[in-house]
Order: sequence, then structure tokens, then C-alpha cells
Amino acid sequence: MRVLITGGAGFIGSHLAEALLERGDEVVILDDLSTGSLQNIADLTMWPGFSFTIGSVTHEPLVADLMDQCDVVFHLAAAVGVRLVMNAPVHTIETNVGGTEVVLRQAARRKKLAVVASTSEVYGKGTVFPFREDADLVLGQPTKTRWGYATSKLIDEFLALAYWQEQQLPVIVVRFFNTVGPRQSERYGMVIPNFVRQALAGEPVTVHGTGLQTRSFTWVGDVVWALLALIAEPRSIGEVVNIGNGAEVSIRQLAEMVIAKTGSTSPIRFVPHHEVFGHNFEDMSRRVPDIGKLQQLTGYKPRVNLDEILDRVIDYWSPEPPPLGSSGEVPFWHPSTDLYVH
Repeated sequence: MRVLITGGAGFIGSHLAEALLERGDEVVILDDLSTGSLQNIADLTMWPGFSFTIGSVTHEPLVADLMDQCDVVFHLAAAVGVRLVMNAPVHTIETNVGGTEVVLRQAARRKKLAVVASTSEVYGKGTVFPFREDADLVLGQPTKTRWGYATSKLIDEFLALAYWQEQQLPVIVVRFFNTVGPRQSERYGMVIPNFVRQALAGEPVTVHGTGLQTRSFTWVGDVVWALLALIAEPRSIGEVVNIGNGAEVSIRQLAEMVIAKTGSTSPIRFVPHHEVFGHNFEDMSRRVPDIGKLQQLTGYKPRVNLDEILDRVIDYWSPEPPPLGSSGEVPFWHPSTDLYVH
């Protein structure tokens, strides 16, 4: 296939691009580098089937041209990270909704399969756990900026499914739960990279709120596997599917695990949410997916548990240089084997 990935220079997108190239597909990336990075895709330039365009997903003529060249689009471009969402709510909503409008409109004109990335945030303040795709969604009031992001992604979902219903555009909506792995930046409030960086530096590990809130963390390689399996399964078309791990941990437990694994003397420092994000922030107390639908469609089974996820992320962020192979090259993460290899 020839695959377009919007936001492909980002964390998940760059890993997806690696896996596609590794299996013989051609990959076209569109990214404005607002949150993505050229460093994330530097190793991809050696592949003959790879191309990269710097530009915005809201630039319709550019998206139209790239869509003409591709068979399927993974629409991952979005405003990401709690800090960015809270600091730039207008940019967040306009980027998420406007970019998805452009991608779906151009995909529909060519009947190209479109995978639209959504988020576990759309479950909001739901109280029935684990979260199932057919659950009612309970969002907070509009004065709480956090819910603007969730609402923008939910509009993306409604729009994608409307194109499927009205124009028979083949779409798959995927709801990501906290994805973790190499290249994930701590700049936007991503919790595990932040905890690991702080613990390795001997700084206080900063927990927002009480630390009793729970999350479910998924290895990026498992997420990529699920994405590739979904586009190969015709029953996925027109569906909303959770992609996650299913295991659950409190943020306080997570901080304790990181400190223990790094051998750090860092204390845990609890900071009220309003001191970090202001009074227009509201958190989700619990977020854990039901992954039964994904398992039924693809046979998905998470391969990497939280304990190993933390080991791998700590290795990635460790200040010590990784061991050199016989060729003198630094080991890298190999998407087809999910191992660090030379």
C-alpha cells in the first residue's frame, strides 16, 4: 500500500511509519512540526518508499494532492498534551475539528480508507468501568477547558461516522488510551516521560492532584500492531474501537514504581491541579478501557505490560549511552520484532 500519515512526525505516527516501511509499504508523512519532530523520522529517510512534506493538515490543496497519491490515510494530526490543550484552547479546537474536516472531505472524494484517531478523553466523567465503545459519554461543563479537547475529538468521531453513513466513506475510529514508548516528549505533560526524567535527575517526582486517579498505559508497539490489524479487517469499517492495555494503576503507584526502578532518591511532590493548569481544569478520576471489541476483531493481546514499559522508557531516557554493537551503531527499536536490536 501507499499510506498517508498526518501527524506522522509525532510519537505514534513515526512508529507507525516505521512498521509500514518495514513490511514493504510506501509512506507519505504530512506534519507541520508543531508537536512532531524531524528527529523522530530521521532514520526513515533511508527508505526508498518514504517521503515527507512539511505542512498543515488544514491546508486543503496540499491534503488533496497527497490523498491522490495514497490508498489509505491514518489521520493522527491533532493538538496533543494537557499543557497545550490548556494553554491554547482555540488552537486545539480549530486544529482538531478543522483538520479532520479537510482529511475526511478529501478522503471521501476518492473513497480512501480513513483511520481517524480519537481519545479516551471522550469518555469524560463516565462511571461505568471499564469504558466500552457503546457507553454513554459524560462530559463536563464548557467552562472547564479540558473538555474542549474531548469535545473536539468527539466531533471528529461524529463527522467520520457521518461520512460513512451518508457517503459510504470507509472509516475506522480508534480511541487511544495512554500510549507510551520511545520518542514520547515530556514537554506536553506526558506523565511517564515526566516521571522518568525527574527521577533520573533526582528531582521531586511531581504528581498532579491526589495521585489516586488511575490510568491504563499501552506500549506503542502494541498500538501500532492494532492499527495495522484493524485496516486488514473489513468488519472494522464504520466502527469505533478502543486501543489500550486493560491494566490499571494509580498515578501515585506509578510514581513509586518509577522511583524504585530508577533507584532514585527523589521524593514525590503532590501539586493541586489548579496550581498547574488553573481553575478551569477538571481531571478524570479513572480511565481504563474494555478491549474486548478490539480482541474480537483482530485477536489483539497486549504484549508489553506496565513493568516492562517502564523498564524500556527508563532505558530510553537514561543519561548513560546505550551499548554499541559490533558495527558501532546504537541499538534502535525494531517495529517488526518489538525489540531493541543492532
